[in-house]
Amino acid sequence: MDSAIIIKSKTRLQGLIERFNTEAQARFYIEHSGGNFEAYKEEHEQYQLGLSKVQRELTHVLKSKTIDKSFLSSFIFDPKQLLVVVGQDGLVANTAKYANGAPILGVNPDTSRYDGPLLPFDTSSYMSGVEAVLSNKYTCREASLAEARLNNGQRLLAFNDLFVGASSHISARYQLQFGRQQERQSSSGIIVSTKSGATGWLSSIFNMYQGVNQYFESNLEKKQVNNPLKESELMFVVREPFASQRTGAEIVTGKIQESENRLEVTSEMPSQGVIFSDGIEHDYLSFNAGAVARIGVAEEKALLVQ
Repeated sequence: MDSAIIIKSKTRLQGLIERFNTEAQARFYIEHSGGNFEAYKEEHEQYQLGLSKVQRELTHVLKSKTIDKSFLSSFIFDPKQLLVVVGQDGLVANTAKYANGAPILGVNPDTSRYDGPLLPFDTSSYMSGVEAVLSNKYTCREASLAEARLNNGQRLLAFNDLFVGASSHISARYQLQFGRQQERQSSSGIIVSTKSGATGWLSSIFNMYQGVNQYFESNLEKKQVNNPLKESELMFVVREPFASQRTGAEIVTGKIQESENRLEVTSEMPSQGVIFSDGIEHDYLSFNAGAVARIGVAEEKALLVQ
């Protein structure tokens, strides 16, 4: 490895100070709203302690620099760099689609607050992972990414999920083709999830479906929805499809296998159509009338150091 890139994100306290200009004004707002401002401070201080420890220790073994999450979409990563992500699981997901084949080492800076399924290391153990990478004796999970490719050549990757729909709460209008099935739809949008993301947004849709079923069928036995995907599969779900004289609700979910069964979506929205990934709404593809998106498993893999 030539160098390490440390990826950090702003804490909730930093976000509040940006919003209210000073810490005192942020405190006033939170406390007068009935919140506990000290909880924000404690979270911020713990994160900064962990981040500083990683920054300080890494300099002894690798040339390193730190970038903020906000620069991920414009930063050009090199496969010879080690990406050390210090933050929550979502920061690993946000980093993975821009990693360009570089290994990603997730560090949990606050194990009392963050569950960290994508953060196998903490601030005490992460150096063992760094040393394993430097000696080329590390193991990693190759996580599949989802890809949306437009007919104009633009492309977007996702570690967890893609959203295809409208940028506001209006209905999304489009034509959907999956295999031999084709249908014009009006819905709240389409979620396409990877195996990594299946425990997130996709699982919440399953939970909603179960709740609706339980409401109407009180004798339905509740079962925990497990991750339904293999590493090389994606799953799409149409949110709240509306059946009318001109729109259908027959194609609502399906699995997309690697190299086959790609999902094709043709926009019929005059404006406000978007495709974004992993919850980063500002990094999106415009998806208005005339745009066709073909969605499938990407050739790239995210390399997660274990």
